[in-house]
Amino acid sequence: MPDHQRRIPIGTRLYASVLAVFLLFAIGFLVFQQDREKDYKVQLLDIRLQDFNARINQSIVKGDRTATTARTDTAGKAVTDSTLMQLIQWEGIPNLRVTLIKPDGKVIFDNFRKDYANFANHSNRPEIRQALKTGHGTTVDRSSSTTEGDYFYSANYFKDSHLIIRSALPYNNDLAKTLATDHRFLWFTLIAIIILTVVLYRFTHRLGQNISKLRSFAKRADHNENLDTEDLAVFPPDELGEIAERIIKLYMRLEHTRKEQGILKRQLTQNIAHELKTPVASIQGYLETIINNPDMSADMKRAFLDRCYAQSQRLTSLLRDISTLNRMDDAPDLMGKTEVVDISEVVQSIIKDTTLQMQERKMKFVSKLPERVLVHGNRSLLYSIFRNLTDNAIAYAGEGTTITLEARLGDEESVSGVPPHWHFVFSDNGVGVPVEHLSRIFERFYRIDKGRSRKMGGTGLGLAIVKNAVLLHGGTITARNNPTGGLRFMFSLSE
Repeated sequence: MPDHQRRIPIGTRLYASVLAVFLLFAIGFLVFQQDREKDYKVQLLDIRLQDFNARINQSIVKGDRTATTARTDTAGKAVTDSTLMQLIQWEGIPNLRVTLIKPDGKVIFDNFRKDYANFANHSNRPEIRQALKTGHGTTVDRSSSTTEGDYFYSANYFKDSHLIIRSALPYNNDLAKTLATDHRFLWFTLIAIIILTVVLYRFTHRLGQNISKLRSFAKRADHNENLDTEDLAVFPPDELGEIAERIIKLYMRLEHTRKEQGILKRQLTQNIAHELKTPVASIQGYLETIINNPDMSADMKRAFLDRCYAQSQRLTSLLRDISTLNRMDDAPDLMGKTEVVDISEVVQSIIKDTTLQMQERKMKFVSKLPERVLVHGNRSLLYSIFRNLTDNAIAYAGEGTTITLEARLGDEESVSGVPPHWHFVFSDNGVGVPVEHLSRIFERFYRIDKGRSRKMGGTGLGLAIVKNAVLLHGGTITARNNPTGGLRFMFSLSE
């Protein structure tokens, strides 16, 4: 089985990792909390016993002030055993053991045994040593040498009475329950773990679904498989699912665009081949005629060569236009330097260059441009816009027509802060264009009347160059028929 099939899904791995970390944290926190709670309860119990020890000491000190030397018992206390027993009973703590010890370790009272005179010296007991050193000592769960069982000891050394008073409770089930931690907190923690486990599973399950679908999509895309399936476009309703959907939809749009571009490129290649074939075939035919007829008259040979030259010029124009469009598509920034161009001068130059052609077709060019129309751009491309529109009108508007060019400066800057645009209207009063062809006249090699277009010498790329050049100069262009006849181009150029 391949490695990628044996691999545990990332959602499962994430779930297990996060859950393991949380469980370790929860267990550690529970242990810490239990120890902390136990220490807290031990401290409370110790404080209570210390308070009792202090009250015992106060009774002893008070009794010592009122007693005479003769009445002091042989044990060296000014308070009788019965009084101490009564104080212990008043405290109301079951099984409370109280021991009075001199600094030298001799026991002078113990409420659990009457033969305390026979007790071993207590100076080596940990709580006694600590009490003599710091004033207070505690021992938890230490076995007693005089009684059976374990005890919790709390001892205090009082300098005013020169006594160590030690209170102790048997470490039995009752005391263990008192010092035990609250299990409600444990149940609360377990419930929190269960809730987190469910929530974490739902989250990681969704995450795993998203990643699995993205992985499946990547695999299909890598193997060029069909991607138009519903299961790849539907994700759980969360942020990651939304991102995954957008990624897939974006990829599919790009893939669809790539296929469309492939189709357009094939069509463009076919159109280029077709357009190149016509002048090449004409040149080849004329040259073959000349070669196969060596006795052809000089005038006839001259006529054929003139036709060859005309077709070669058409071929040169076609190749130049194709090159211009390719450069605009692939590297618009490399079209040449930009400068401030006076469109009025450019148009006057075009009118001068086309005067002979317009005279032959009895046409007029009326320029209503202001004295200076300044546009920042590439001079060659700006020239091609107005020259191609003019050549298009001369070729197709019809004899006796008039070309009109107008311009006005827009107020975009005052509205949105963007640089203003010059808005141009290039129109003629000729035959116009059928409505069904208007939306396609800017396509490459698109011809309304293919036979007539080739006969006029056009390459079929003029209006495509116009549109691309306008777009490269930050403008837009549209075309429509005039209400009174003829064709109107409306376009803008950034100032």
